[in-house]
Amino acid sequence: MSMEMTAWNALYNARYAKDDERPFSRATLRRIGRFARPHRTPLIWFLLLSVVTALLAVATPVLAGRVVNAITDGEAERVVITLALLIAGIAVAEAAIGLVARWLSARIGEGLILDLRTAVFDHVQRMPIAFFTRTRTGALVSRLNSDVIGAQRAFSNTLSGVLSNLVMLLLALGVMVTISWRITALALLLLPVFVLPARRMGGRLARLSREAANHNAVMSTQMTERFSAPGATLVKLYGRPNEESEEFATRARRVRDIGVRSAMVQMVFITALTLVSALALALVYGVGGFHALRGELEAGAVVSLAMLLTRLYAPLTSLASARVEVMSALVSFQRVFEVLDLKPLIEERADARPVPEGPASVRFDGVDFGYPSAEKVSLASLEEVATLDTRGGEQVLHGVSFTAGAGQLVALVGSSGAGKSTIAQLATRLYDVDAGSVSVGGVDVRDLTAASLRRTVGMVTQDGHLFHDTIRANLLLAAPEADESALWDALRRARLDDLVAALPDGLDTVVGERGYRLSGGERQRLTIARLLLAQPRVVILDEATAHLDATSEAAVQEALAEALAGRTSVVIAHRLSTVRAADQILVVEAGRIVERGTHDELLAAGGRYLELHRTQFGGDGEGDTATEGAAAPAEAEPVS
Repeated sequence: MSMEMTAWNALYNARYAKDDERPFSRATLRRIGRFARPHRTPLIWFLLLSVVTALLAVATPVLAGRVVNAITDGEAERVVITLALLIAGIAVAEAAIGLVARWLSARIGEGLILDLRTAVFDHVQRMPIAFFTRTRTGALVSRLNSDVIGAQRAFSNTLSGVLSNLVMLLLALGVMVTISWRITALALLLLPVFVLPARRMGGRLARLSREAANHNAVMSTQMTERFSAPGATLVKLYGRPNEESEEFATRARRVRDIGVRSAMVQMVFITALTLVSALALALVYGVGGFHALRGELEAGAVVSLAMLLTRLYAPLTSLASARVEVMSALVSFQRVFEVLDLKPLIEERADARPVPEGPASVRFDGVDFGYPSAEKVSLASLEEVATLDTRGGEQVLHGVSFTAGAGQLVALVGSSGAGKSTIAQLATRLYDVDAGSVSVGGVDVRDLTAASLRRTVGMVTQDGHLFHDTIRANLLLAAPEADESALWDALRRARLDDLVAALPDGLDTVVGERGYRLSGGERQRLTIARLLLAQPRVVILDEATAHLDATSEAAVQEALAEALAGRTSVVIAHRLSTVRAADQILVVEAGRIVERGTHDELLAAGGRYLELHRTQFGGDGEGDTATEGAAAPAEAEPVS
């Protein structure tokens, strides 16, 4: 590698090094070793080839010097040709070894990326919902991309670079001292002029790069938020487009200015170092030539010294920045391990068993619950804050007990924030209770396998989330093995088959980010079709019609009638008219069940339910009879 290339590498490593001063324990190094262990065989071969490459790099200058001596001494042509063939052979060997080493490097690096990414991805999937509500998605994705790649560079670049540069340095220095220790000492005097500016300029570039990265991150966040469907709508309704544009342009101009400054700093530095290397070569040729003319040194030795000089300065400069590379790689590993060290709050027990066959009931028995604090489920770096929010952990459910018998419909009503959605999340085991128990099919959910619980309990939330994929792919999330007829049957039951059939691409129509190419009612009916395809024995509806207009709500209610027929159901409702025919209505306030009974019983009791009813309908409880037909799961053909 030339001195100019070495200088560029040193600048790059300093520029993009992660700024972190945390100590690294032996435990961290052992964990890195565990990730490297599956790749130890190709890693050993890669390091050995790196050493061989270093040996060959030093051999070429020595042979070149002998060629010059053979010419000046008038030796036979055979000697010169032999030496030239040796140099050619070394070049071919270097090229071949370089290809093999590059293949090994790619195999090790990409294999490590695969291991780290899958480990982080699998671990993140096991994290509780609280983790995702607090974490910035971009920061989490960065751990799976830039930090993972930074970590793998420790093996594919840094480790081999340190070893090969060290071998090359020692060999080059030893050969140069053997040829002429005086010229070697003079050449080393220029080394600080070559190395020290790299560190100083590297630090300056690193600061500029971090500032540019911060501006780019803010612009990326601004674009992500403003270019999403709801964000664009908000900007058009309430935003200030001129101010938004000016804010973006200001940061973009700053990034441009930083780019220009960075380019000039780099060019000045590289130009200066190229000049220094030229002066070093001039020194070797001048002093070496002087001694050669006086007969104190062979002409070939001068050529060897000049060529070995690059083999000396290049590894010295690389080794000077090796600490930056090593620390940067360790920081990347540390940031990946931070995510892996977050303990999932929900673990499947080794002896977990499936939900018993047959109709399934849902039972809450003395349940207390508080959402976990930030320190249990998140990291400040993932939230992009200096310190974590210390709030959290307060109890939100207090002694909640009820039973939804097999085939029964139990409705939860009450004020916003009373704890209704929390109850739904506990029934699906998105969280675990702090005290008491939640049972499905007569078994505590903590004793059930996650797979069987997901098959048994289906949930439709009020936002009706869909992935940016086709209708077919969104449906197959519930039943990957479902055939075409099953998909269309689910759509028919959800009152959505005519709409999908009329689309140009039918089931292969892409619904857009979060399903925004569909209307709210269509989106919600598609999530119900997905639920019907899953065929759960227990259905939980979390205000599935809360944000729909009357027409869409009527269509969704018809689809819900299909979804609830013959199944155990827990329905969270804002509109009381939708739960008149429930087998049991629970009134939840401040995390407690304050009333329970049928619609008529609760109205007669004259309590909180009557207050809610009067707020919506007024009168004495008979004002909602017109909507009764939409209230209950109507008689519909059972879904097998």
